[in-house]
Amino acid sequence: MARSSSGFVAGLTAAAVAVVGFLAYQASANAPDHLAGPRVGTSPAVSTTKAPRDRKNPAALPGDSGTGERVVYSIDDDRVWLVGENNRTQRTFAVTPGTLDPVVGTYEVTSRGRIVTGSDGAQIEHVVRFSVVDGIVIGFSAATDGSTAAPDPGKKLGGIRESRADGDAMWTFATVGVKVVVIQ
Repeated sequence: MARSSSGFVAGLTAAAVAVVGFLAYQASANAPDHLAGPRVGTSPAVSTTKAPRDRKNPAALPGDSGTGERVVYSIDDDRVWLVGENNRTQRTFAVTPGTLDPVVGTYEVTSRGRIVTGSDGAQIEHVVRFSVVDGIVIGFSAATDGSTAAPDPGKKLGGIRESRADGDAMWTFATVGVKVVVIQ
């Protein structure tokens, strides 16, 4: 009898820890800046000098986009590169940005969500979060209906939309802790 009740208590404890962790994350992501303190994964503004581009191959990985395994996101080009070992681009694709851009800098993937409702009300999948701007979470996602329409400019939206196929690739590549480099 004692053995089965201790397993039950352990299960309840694990569930309680998971709920508290989730609530703590949500609270930190939505706290006003003056109360939240420094946020994990955010970095101060870096030089906004545009990274050099290859005019003959606009999809080429920009110089000065970091080293090692990483996701590179260009705000100006609305493009993402998934970069593996030896600085080799595994995939590159166009994206549709939200209405809020992350600050240029280096981040890490902080959390992921398989299927959720986006801040615009759309059903989205393969959510990869890496930053917070003005209390709005910034991350990559794909709409389950495949749409990549421009967001409502009257709303504060941090979702960077990609096609479902590109969302699958991002989901596989960008696990928690993977570096995300945001360039101009």
